[in-house]
Amino acid sequence: MIHQFTYALKSLFRNKMLIFWTFAFPIIMAFFFNIAFSNIVEDEKLDVFPIAIVQNQEWNNDEIFQKSIETLGKENSEDRLFSLHYTANEQEAKKLLEDEEITGYLIVEKEEPKIVVKKSGIEETVFQNVIQEIEKQKNIVVDLITQKIEEQMKQGITTIDQEKIINEELQSVQEKGTYTAQKNENNHLDYTMIEYYTLIAMACLYGAILGMTAINNLLANMSTKGMRVSVAPVKRMKMIISSSLVALVAQLIGLVLLFAFTLLIIKVDYGEKIFPIILLAFVGALAGLSLGVFVGTVLKRKEDTKMGILIAVTMLGCFFSGMMGITMKYIIDTAVPIVNKINPASMITDGFYALYYYSGLERYWVNVISLIIFSIVLIALSTIALRRQKYDSI
Repeated sequence: MIHQFTYALKSLFRNKMLIFWTFAFPIIMAFFFNIAFSNIVEDEKLDVFPIAIVQNQEWNNDEIFQKSIETLGKENSEDRLFSLHYTANEQEAKKLLEDEEITGYLIVEKEEPKIVVKKSGIEETVFQNVIQEIEKQKNIVVDLITQKIEEQMKQGITTIDQEKIINEELQSVQEKGTYTAQKNENNHLDYTMIEYYTLIAMACLYGAILGMTAINNLLANMSTKGMRVSVAPVKRMKMIISSSLVALVAQLIGLVLLFAFTLLIIKVDYGEKIFPIILLAFVGALAGLSLGVFVGTVLKRKEDTKMGILIAVTMLGCFFSGMMGITMKYIIDTAVPIVNKINPASMITDGFYALYYYSGLERYWVNVISLIIFSIVLIALSTIALRRQKYDSI
């Protein structure tokens, strides 16, 4: 096994094209990102921005949503994100939006929050993400309140102060930071970080090229090496495992170099949650590897064609997750949300986004688990495809 691992590693590092896409290209992109975004942080600092709330009957009945929004709009609060304007109806909110006095407005219809904005931008993206986070946590708070009321009823308490229970549970959730956006030391959010997150996602998914190459080297209909392997007195599963491990190790080396360059040379601040960052990068690399193994196994095409497909899929996924413009993520999440839910680049980007902007880890773990499921599904499909492969002649 060790001999097979060493041989596969040497073989992989002889491929100059792989070395470029895995190690050099992400670092080159990071260098150009640094040049392009060096002045953006100062020019586009995010301050408190105005939004409107339509005070219809459904809003008035949703006490949990009210208190959550009020927390983020409280004056003189460190967590303040919004300047709140209340309107009696939607027509008034629309007028404020048309006059560009607000970034957008929120209206609750059929027990669902609806956000209306005039354009796509940084503030609009933040507005959407915060409302999504509040909506996700609302059900958790409702369950906690219900449990608290049931406990008091079992204890024989007949006079239940629901207002007090709601305030206590909301305070508990807020202290855990489940939906309160964090701010940097300068009290501003650095939205160029999304670009670096998509860069890491791209580097993770370029592991697909390594995975595809490793599998091609074992397929008799793809390479002369595969022909030799197919008749060699070595268990095929051992060869597959050793080649996959080599691809994963090479990809992790590439990620280490990228992190070292961005941290030490261009001084990117990824925050203090080092272990979650490492875990997410590892799971992202695994997702990239599984994608490459899947494409290498299932598609009956030449290696150059497969590589072109993988690069195109990776770049398209990174584009949808915000690499070429952070508003694209907002547009995709709004128009076709299913795309980014199955897009591994978006899962990786969103996982880093959750670590950087939110103190809670709920959103982060959703993305980690999604990446693991993505990897398991593709590896399972690849295994089935490998077992069914037969050759009439070699």
